[in-house]
Amino acid sequence: MVRDLSTLPKAHLHLHFTGSMAPSTLTDLAAEQQVSLPDSLRAAVGPQAALRLPADERGWFRFQRMYDAARAVVRSESSMRRIVREAAEADAAEGSRRLELQVDPTSYAPYVGGITPALEIVLDEARSASADTGVEVAIIVATSRTRHPLDARTLARLAARHASDGPGGVIGFGLSNDERRGDTSEFAGAFQIAARAGLSLVPHGGELLGPDHVREVVAHLHPDRLGHGVRAAEDPELLDRLVADGIALEVCPASNVSLGVYAEPADVPLAQLHAAGAQIALGADDPLLFGSRLLAQYEAARSVHGFSDAQLADLARSSITASRASESTTKQLLAEIEDWLAQPAD
Repeated sequence: MVRDLSTLPKAHLHLHFTGSMAPSTLTDLAAEQQVSLPDSLRAAVGPQAALRLPADERGWFRFQRMYDAARAVVRSESSMRRIVREAAEADAAEGSRRLELQVDPTSYAPYVGGITPALEIVLDEARSASADTGVEVAIIVATSRTRHPLDARTLARLAARHASDGPGGVIGFGLSNDERRGDTSEFAGAFQIAARAGLSLVPHGGELLGPDHVREVVAHLHPDRLGHGVRAAEDPELLDRLVADGIALEVCPASNVSLGVYAEPADVPLAQLHAAGAQIALGADDPLLFGSRLLAQYEAARSVHGFSDAQLADLARSSITASRASESTTKQLLAEIEDWLAQPAD
């Protein structure tokens, strides 16, 4: 006797632009741009493809090669608009009412005239998709650990110029890519620029690396949310600090398993984090390569981790309160969650 998770109102706070593509979109764009997809990428996409590999053969470098090959098909304004719109449509079908989509415009700038046009294309389509789908789509500008920290400052200034809490606005600034690359402290200047503009600070941390890395990210970047953060479960004192400081965790179970951080879905410490009082927002991260979207993360919380409908509703509440949704939207969605719980289970 359970309720339909696709009708549970929720927010999606951890989704990457290229990684949000459906496999069919990847194929279409490759044909449109006359780009030959590597056989390894074709084999890597599809439901749970990464999980078919032994845990010791999963990992970041394999994922990054596939991601780079997928990103190479995004070479036009129309393809960028398609990705934003399809991400909103997919979220709408799964009960997501707020999507905070993460993008590094540097990757697409050569094809559309620079980083400013690249970002503005995404923002414009986010506004249009919000109106058409009923999902509030906002944008997080993310810089990469693999680039120079001065590039991060450039992106932070660009994000600040487009800061807006409304649909189609920039609401946050992130730091992504391989956590083992770069010196976290050198990105502090970029995050200070973003903080002065009132943006949410949402760097990745605590997936590939453990508690010490989480401490480093917290100390230097002062996050409002942590992308992933699951490895904080290895240090109860650190986890208690994150809870006390109100730092939300964007937990992406499919990502954790697909990258070999945990061998099996049951190993992801979702229940432990929830029991400790962590504010958790489930995310799909890169469904193109990890094989499952947002709804599947909630379904796994139920079927793998034993979450009750009341606990699943608690995850949905956390996702909304951790977002940058307006006070009125937050109030409405929280009330709709209570309505969902009040419905009889089927």
